[in-house]
Amino acid sequence: MASASENIYVEHVKGVNGLDKVILREIRGWSAEVYLYGGQVTSWKNERREELLFLSSKALFQPPKPVRGGIPICFPQFGNLDSLEQHGFARNRLWSVDPDPPPCSSHTNSRAFIDLILRHSEEEAKIWSHRYELRLRVALGPAGDLMLTSRIRNTNTDGKSFTFTFAYHTYFFVTDISEVRVEGLETLDYLDNLQNRERFTEQGDAITFESEVDKIYLSTPTKIAILDHERKRTFELRKDGLPDAVVWNPWDKKAKAMADFGDEEYKHMLCVEAACVEKPITLKPGEEWKGRQEISIVPSSYCSGQLDPRGQLDLRRVTFGC
Repeated sequence: MASASENIYVEHVKGVNGLDKVILREIRGWSAEVYLYGGQVTSWKNERREELLFLSSKALFQPPKPVRGGIPICFPQFGNLDSLEQHGFARNRLWSVDPDPPPCSSHTNSRAFIDLILRHSEEEAKIWSHRYELRLRVALGPAGDLMLTSRIRNTNTDGKSFTFTFAYHTYFFVTDISEVRVEGLETLDYLDNLQNRERFTEQGDAITFESEVDKIYLSTPTKIAILDHERKRTFELRKDGLPDAVVWNPWDKKAKAMADFGDEEYKHMLCVEAACVEKPITLKPGEEWKGRQEISIVPSSYCSGQLDPRGQLDLRRVTFGC
């Protein structure tokens, strides 16, 4: 829990329907909100108090239902390929504040952060029989960057390995989906969820949107750009340990079929998700996996020529996670 000296950066409050929520504040005015239910970021605002993440006006904050928007955590599966609930159970469980988080780099310069933890339960054992620890750090960098770091450890005592897939199901708020393009995924192979995960190769110079999209891009770069032309801003997504990227917009027909999603809200959202889907991760007892994502806003002049999509995360610019 935050000490008195940290309250300027971290505040524990009650949110919708009395659910526990943590508000992170950066000294320049940026903020983020994280619910313990789902370990889910639901808000990220800049210094002008403009919301940068999409949260449906019909989002349900009613456990055990998922919350539509923000950044749901998909674990131990992405999608609905087996008997587990869609996108796994982590987004539908109550997390705890981590009392003993793993040490972080001494030069991590964020003071606005929270460490959460989710462990196996007897309820989950009925559908997924493995013991695990899932740790999540959510942090705001000094420039307002939103940083998520996840650690998953196999704590089985029976010697069994387990396999999982994972995603940060990030919903970006955009002004007009028809004026948005995604750069950094050109020429890559993808699995099309609208065509039974058939494999194709991206042909366009950049990804634009005129209809429903649900694709899993494979072996993607560490940096992806989402350009919102009408707002004249660009989201830069940087990731590590998450080789795939999911791009999703339900468009009009599917939007109308979802009870927790407004009929016209597809025009103002886009999911670009750092993920590990194609090649599941296997952990032996005692082994740990780590994945992380950083989102920042960059000048509107940002373009593919500056993207350097195959470059590594520039940890000199900002150190995020543990």
